Amino acid sequence: MPVYGRALMLGPCLTAFIVVALAGAARAEPVTLVAADKIAVFGTYQSTGDKTKPIVLLFHMGSSNAGEYAPISNKLVALGYNALAIDQRSGGTEFGRANATVQALGHNTRQLAALPDLQAALDWARASGHTGKIIVCGSSYSASLVFLLAAQNPGKIDALMAFSPAEYLGGSTTVRDAAAQLKDVAVFVTSASTPEEIEAARAIVKAVPGKAKTQLIPKKAPHGASALRSDTNASGQAEVWTAVKRFLARATRAPK
Repeated sequence: MPVYGRALMLGPCLTAFIVVALAGAARAEPVTLVAADKIAVFGTYQSTGDKTKPIVLLFHMGSSNAGEYAPISNKLVALGYNALAIDQRSGGTEFGRANATVQALGHNTRQLAALPDLQAALDWARASGHTGKIIVCGSSYSASLVFLLAAQNPGKIDALMAFSPAEYLGGSTTVRDAAAQLKDVAVFVTSASTPEEIEAARAIVKAVPGKAKTQLIPKKAPHGASALRSDTNASGQAEVWTAVKRFLARATRAPK
């Protein structure tokens, strides 16, 4: 009780902070998308309350789910970005959560088969009234898929972030082939701080035409978007966040 009493004495500033925090938490909501092949895709949307702000579409790594991005999307919203994280049909139970899309489907799929889920998220962004710039963000296998998504949707994606991409997918189109088509998309690529991942990322970045591309070679980072989480990259996440915030600010700046 004494602590509570002292908090009340702090007055309007604390009250305003609590109201804002509660309002932000209340804006997190479940969404259900329908992919082109009629598969239900489940996700979580967090809003700034302003659909003219940019929206970041967040795609997880293998054996994972939207929970991979829970602390990341909170921070993105605090920075002024709307955020949608989905459970792709290729995923699992990492980060302490089930993958609702896999559960509803009844089985896990190969990774390339999840591309329609990413397309459903992109289609939802505009259909739900968002008019700001669209950024896609992938982790591990989905870091490769976002290049295919952007290549198949010219003019619809403004910026792309890929955490640990490589030629994971097979199929007739390589990630480098897709990257070579992205002359109008700002691209940010990073990886784990291992020689193999750094070189895989470098090969993809090299294929992107133009100069609107960045490769961060982190001093310390794990595989995928875990590089942005304090629980999985306690000593290295600040470096990665600094680079991400700088990239997003450039990519979403209004043209003069």
